[in-house]
Amino acid sequence: MSPFDESLLDDEDRRRAVDPSDMLRALAGAGAQVRRAITLSQEGDLGRVAGGERPRAIHVATVGGSEGVAAVLDLLVSHRSPVLLTADGSGPLPGWVGALDLVVAVSLSGSAEGPVRQAREAARRGAHVLTIGAPDSPLASAAAAARGVHLPIDPGTGHSRTALWSLVVPALLATSACGVIDVPTGVLLRVADRLDEQAEAFRPDAESFVNPAKSLATDLSEVTPVVLGDGPVAGVAARRTSAMLARTSRVPATWGRLPDAASQVVACLSGPLAGSGTAPDGGRDIFADPYLDGPSGPRLGLVLLRDPVPTTESDPTEVERHNTAQSVADRAEAAGVRVLEHVARPGHDLERLAEHIALTDFASTYLAIGHGFDPASAPGIDELHLPRRATE
Repeated sequence: MSPFDESLLDDEDRRRAVDPSDMLRALAGAGAQVRRAITLSQEGDLGRVAGGERPRAIHVATVGGSEGVAAVLDLLVSHRSPVLLTADGSGPLPGWVGALDLVVAVSLSGSAEGPVRQAREAARRGAHVLTIGAPDSPLASAAAAARGVHLPIDPGTGHSRTALWSLVVPALLATSACGVIDVPTGVLLRVADRLDEQAEAFRPDAESFVNPAKSLATDLSEVTPVVLGDGPVAGVAARRTSAMLARTSRVPATWGRLPDAASQVVACLSGPLAGSGTAPDGGRDIFADPYLDGPSGPRLGLVLLRDPVPTTESDPTEVERHNTAQSVADRAEAAGVRVLEHVARPGHDLERLAEHIALTDFASTYLAIGHGFDPASAPGIDELHLPRRATE
């Protein structure tokens, strides 16, 4: 891998040369995406989603960069609704989907083969169909043929990896409209405000020593990351972070969610990557001799995304999860593993999720730029024999 050049992050001309599509600017527009998506969705016929009644179950058809929509819906539906939700956009439509169910098919371009195919199959079975994507697209046509609802996204929305909120917001408003969850517009506006606050803090002209996203990118350049989410909300963010590190920064990263992933992470702390060539504090050991000690290998780093510290009134499971996260962090530091931790401020699940995602999206992009990689490109993917537009 090309060596990480931190100076690229603060040099505007060199940074723009590496990031010609200005992916950083696209990420900074996440708050505006939320507000625009609210307007476009409310102009649509939300009252007709699932016939205006709560469906028996929901199946979400998403692939590639749109898969975050399914993860966010599952986060809210699984904890706040009796409705079953499944997600898979590349395989066949599940056999149980019928007239009482809602299929949500999402594609930024409106052309992803899997979601379009599943939307058409849902129409043949008489299921309710909701599609989200580009207007005047095959996905929109599938919704029209099913007498369903198509919610268009802003035609100016760019790359699928920077369009998460343009896709998530219509899905949230639509499932709220048919009584599956309850996400008021006011909550989404607070999400937009928090995304704006994060964008201001992570802006390119904020130098590295006062920019948390640039600092995180620099730290990530020195480790092999394991991303761990403290609970359901941070777990969704951890999954997103892993995907962004792989697709944007070209850095492989595993992810997990507490408490389920605690044992596998702790096991790694006694493995060959833990403490390799590191000082006791997890930093680089300047006294390590590559001739006597051998070359230092990739060093494990724990990226720990956490919810706010529980209060005395918190659910006991939250307190237990917090204690587990702290125990894993302490164990990692004792093993010489660098711990990169972010604690979200209090707020609705979506507000905390937005804060985590904004930080790690920006950090992943800065990491790519620091290595001299165009963050919007993905060399080699076009040569794979993937279904047409399978990643959109």
